[in-house]
Amino acid sequence: MSRLQKLLTLIPLAMLLLPILNCGSAHDADEKYFLIASNVQIPYWQTAAAGFSQSASQLKVRAEIAGPDTFDPKAEQQAFEKALQQKPTGILISVADPKLLKEDIDKAIAAGVPVITFDSDAPASKRLFFIGTNNYQAGITGGERLATELHGKGNVVVFSMPEQINLAERLRGYRDALENKAQIKIVRVVDIKGDPRVAFDTATQILGKEKNKVDAFVCLEALAGKEVATVLSNNNVKDKVVMAMDTDPDTLEWIQKGVIAATISQKPYTMAFVGLRMMDDLYHHKLNSLDVDWAKNSFAPIPAFVDTGSALIDKSNVDAFNQAKKSVTGGQK
Repeated sequence: MSRLQKLLTLIPLAMLLLPILNCGSAHDADEKYFLIASNVQIPYWQTAAAGFSQSASQLKVRAEIAGPDTFDPKAEQQAFEKALQQKPTGILISVADPKLLKEDIDKAIAAGVPVITFDSDAPASKRLFFIGTNNYQAGITGGERLATELHGKGNVVVFSMPEQINLAERLRGYRDALENKAQIKIVRVVDIKGDPRVAFDTATQILGKEKNKVDAFVCLEALAGKEVATVLSNNNVKDKVVMAMDTDPDTLEWIQKGVIAATISQKPYTMAFVGLRMMDDLYHHKLNSLDVDWAKNSFAPIPAFVDTGSALIDKSNVDAFNQAKKSVTGGQK
């Protein structure tokens, strides 16, 4: 048989094998995934959006980021409802108010739309699983560093949003880390309600009336740390400890200046990048049922929790962190 005849014989075989080899990797034109969060304009969520978009680009699927430009749980709920009306392939959501969104998430699951939570969970809902930080451990890490900075003694004010489960878990971690530090006391927990001005104004009031009664500020979310640091700098106060959360550019700059002692870095890029891929896999390898408590099944085809990790950033490694971030984002903040 000539070389040409052999080639002609192989072509039909290759054409038969091609669909089989591509099985599971091809994507439908109507695949569309949503990432929904609150306050989508802040750097944290822009980083998550970058991970989501990069994952979609590699998979060649459509993806949309939705949610309010300021912290607004009701507006986030409306964004979720609007996305669900479009019959999405899957929804990845960071839940600002678990009680508010439970019914909507359950409705999506009942309609056959996979919902995965990330960053902030809604464990009482029927969401499939959670991707994000082990927030309790992040609190432990922060609490241990706080105790070191305070040399075992001091009064602490915490800035948080108690309705969010992830922040409640961080506070629990801080409390447990300080449990055996009898001379370190959390004297106040302030609900900033997603408004950084609350942190700024409260810190200003404390310096005016309780300057000698507060030794440290713990910020459990991304907004408050830079506000507290600004207040301390404006008043030339250098004897207070500030523990921050996340890697907002301003937060990192205040670490470089020595005003913020340390921050806990999360991985929003990774959460969103991995989240889309897991939703895509659920579409191409469908579960027998979405409405199952897989967390209690020892042979579940999906995890109950995907820990994307966290790390402590302080003056010793902040420059290395910034350099690594530039290599991924191309220098964008």
